[in-house]
Amino acid sequence: MLNQVQIIGRVGKDPEVRYLPSGEAVANFSVATTEKWKDKQSGELREETEWHRISTFGRLDEIVGQYVKKGGLVYVSGKIKTRKYTDKDGSEKYATDIRANELKLLSSRENNQGGEHAPRPSTNQQRPAPAAQGSGFDDMDDDILF
Repeated sequence: MLNQVQIIGRVGKDPEVRYLPSGEAVANFSVATTEKWKDKQSGELREETEWHRISTFGRLDEIVGQYVKKGGLVYVSGKIKTRKYTDKDGSEKYATDIRANELKLLSSRENNQGGEHAPRPSTNQQRPAPAAQGSGFDDMDDDILF
């Protein structure tokens, strides 16, 4: 079975980093992905934005807290995780998150916005991704792996 998701989008607000009773850090933030298309019937340009909740754990979340900022363009890879919780009224609710295991900043390090040719910190808790051959990024510095 495969549970893998990859998205590229803009960060909705600065990440929230908190600590569990065990001392493990957890970071949460949201990413917006937008799909654009031309309506076949009316010819109008249409746009739909989907919001994704992202959760990170361990070393990755500390890096997220340091580098990821509102408005920044990010690549996130991970798995979909649905959790059940009880709200203040006692009702059972469900939330679906992307549990990230890799994150790449696709915008400048200074403000994590714009900047097409800035070096990109990369975080991957599993293993570094191989460098893409002929990707058009040859003029950029190597990714910084954490």
